[in-house]
Amino acid sequence: MKITSSKLRRLHSTANEDALDRCEAALKLKDKGDWEGAQEIMYPLWKRVGERPDVEGLHASVAAEVFLSVGILTCWIGSKSQLKEAQETAKDLIGESINFFGTIGDLKKVAAARVELAYCYWCQGALNEARIMFNESLEKLTTQGNTRARALLGLAIVEWSASRYKIALGILIDNAILFKKVTNHTTAGTYHNQLAIIFQELANSEKRNDYLLRALSEYQQAENHFRLAHNTVLRADVKNNVGLLLYELSRFKESREHLEQARRLTAHLRDKIGVAQIDDTRAQVFIAEKKYKDAEAVAKNAVRVLEKSGHQCLLADALITHGIALARLKRTEQAQFTFQKAIEVAHQVSALNKAGLAALTMIEEIDELAPETLYVAYDRASEWLAQSQSQDLLLRVNAAARKVFSKLGGEPKSEAEGTEDTIEALLNKPCDLPTEVLKFEGSVIREALAKANGSLTRAAALLSMSYQALAYILESRHKDLLKERSPIRRRSRKPAATEER
Repeated sequence: MKITSSKLRRLHSTANEDALDRCEAALKLKDKGDWEGAQEIMYPLWKRVGERPDVEGLHASVAAEVFLSVGILTCWIGSKSQLKEAQETAKDLIGESINFFGTIGDLKKVAAARVELAYCYWCQGALNEARIMFNESLEKLTTQGNTRARALLGLAIVEWSASRYKIALGILIDNAILFKKVTNHTTAGTYHNQLAIIFQELANSEKRNDYLLRALSEYQQAENHFRLAHNTVLRADVKNNVGLLLYELSRFKESREHLEQARRLTAHLRDKIGVAQIDDTRAQVFIAEKKYKDAEAVAKNAVRVLEKSGHQCLLADALITHGIALARLKRTEQAQFTFQKAIEVAHQVSALNKAGLAALTMIEEIDELAPETLYVAYDRASEWLAQSQSQDLLLRVNAAARKVFSKLGGEPKSEAEGTEDTIEALLNKPCDLPTEVLKFEGSVIREALAKANGSLTRAAALLSMSYQALAYILESRHKDLLKERSPIRRRSRKPAATEER
């Protein structure tokens, strides 16, 4: 049996009624972006992130609501506060709420809880799992209400994250009537904000200026809803997005003004993840203005924060920006390491579109890539971006192909050829310093011996060391180089002098 708030009041069940009221109030504060207030109002049922709530003595339906509310708060507070284990904890809590709802036979609440579970997977960058859960929930949520709208919005965000922009746009446009009826201003504002983001993406890829104007209109509607929701966090997000749009229009000064406003709002709220995202955008503006030192410093700070957050997709984006800044500063080795780290981070969470973008950008920005790395980077990028609906991105892939095959003489020279499931050549491998030093020492000695035509005496002179020291090094550490020296000539011993007769 499911127990409702009205029934609780009639039964004078104070503990159950109080728990439901706390859950409702906490989620309202969460919609305003007041994470601390939401956490405080759940006390003493729930004391802190990482702990289970106390549901002893509560009805099963109320316990389910408590677990669901605490799971939702853990997901979003964890994202804000860079708590790496928070998403796993949130998933466990929401999973318990699903079990409770299942026990009392409330299938609609099970579906609603699975929507929140899907958001946890999206926060972790697990796009495939999130997509499956949103679709399964939508099959159960047939009523046109806030919960179905939230599931549709989540599914659109997943498709956008996977660069499937037209699919995401179709989801939002096809359900426009539903979103007009939504009573939750945070959900409605997020709808218009996401719609604006997708129009902005498509404007760039399809060269549609009318989409840019539509995006500006949607951003304005989003900000209006967030004002009504008293959500400063999401208002800052809108300012960040408008700043990005102005940057794409080459209106750099206006762009930086909007981004600085967004950053001040977000910093005031102590949202480090939000500040890092804005810094990533600011770095892109600095790159466009050719202020590469400023871009590198800002992007480096964004990467440092996002490395601790668990937001792998956001981290991959920031690493790509940082890699571009390093490449433009001619810090080639650092740039390559950074791009390869972006590939690895994105690949680990199956965000192959972002891994492909990192590989493509590395080809574009670095001319000194080894042939094997160059070929494998193109091979992976072309496959991972094959389903992209961005014409601009596909043109970049074609340009990269011309660059790769001109450098390789039309013949890809790679040990990885024919093994399409490997990306080893693109990953940063751990370095054992003593081994690398030994290799370097051997290569220097080999070069000296070659210059000296195998003469150990002359090679030692070239290396500024004694004959005996070089001979010892060869015998003890580089026996494979002994064949590089000229044959040892044994001097005959002179006979002892005879006495004069």
